[in-house]
Amino acid sequence: MEDKALQTIDIRRIQALAPLVDEYALGTEFILGTVSGRQVEKSEAVLRMLNYPVRFDGYILFFLKKGHFSLDINLNTYDIHENSLLVVVPGNIVKLSAYKEDHIGDAELLFALVSREFLSSIRFDFNKVFQDSIRVWKNPCITLQGEELDLAEDYFNLTRKILSSRQDNKREITGSLLTSFIYVALSLWTQRLASAPPEESASSARVNQVFERFLALVTEYHNEQRGVAFYADKLCLTPKYLSKLVKMSSGRSAPDWIDSYVILEAKNLLKYSDKPIKEIVYLLHFPNQSVFYKFFKAHTGQTPSEYRKG
Repeated sequence: MEDKALQTIDIRRIQALAPLVDEYALGTEFILGTVSGRQVEKSEAVLRMLNYPVRFDGYILFFLKKGHFSLDINLNTYDIHENSLLVVVPGNIVKLSAYKEDHIGDAELLFALVSREFLSSIRFDFNKVFQDSIRVWKNPCITLQGEELDLAEDYFNLTRKILSSRQDNKREITGSLLTSFIYVALSLWTQRLASAPPEESASSARVNQVFERFLALVTEYHNEQRGVAFYADKLCLTPKYLSKLVKMSSGRSAPDWIDSYVILEAKNLLKYSDKPIKEIVYLLHFPNQSVFYKFFKAHTGQTPSEYRKG
């Protein structure tokens, strides 16, 4: 039986679910694609899957040329509209929160799916490059304008030409183009963040750093550990002080963040898998079904059975 409860999808799974996508790929390591018109309408399996929280095991660069919808990333909702560029990193929990079904066929998007292994093989350290990752985490979506739009499309079209050509060393060339574009994207994010209200000097940076480390730990351990004391010990802080810093950075309490991740795991398993509830209780490390039922109903207003049936 698996230790980790959350169902994780990867490039192979996306390829199986969306055979109609106009794609240019390097096996299961890198996909560049476009989806528009009837392709969007017929991608029912992907839309159905994204109605429930899932975790993508890789990086997603996503550019919406036309259309509008809302996307939940790690419990926060983002408005994705025309000319939006979005980045999703491994470990993020993603859910399609709202879109207009009668207009979904009008959407047009470009995307790149990148595996961890591919980015690692080209020796690109995403976390090191995005050093102020907490601010990028809080602002994963930006709007492109003017020359930025042209530049993004130029990268996309050039990469597509390379992948569809008989050129040797496609993998190395694609890796170089991807690295180059990420640096361009980093510059755009830096410009946007520079124009945003400034953070409160060193003290605010310290608070955000603790919050980022806390979230990383919650992502890894929330199935087994739901007490603030565990995370405080990992961060060499007292539970009270950790709770204070998390509240200052996010506006939400530490237990609320932990419980929210557990609920996302539970919802994902109830809707996205056919595992019996008894097995889900085991995977989420609840002592028994009664405790799990009470926990789930207190946070959702429904029992696990009612949620699964609904």
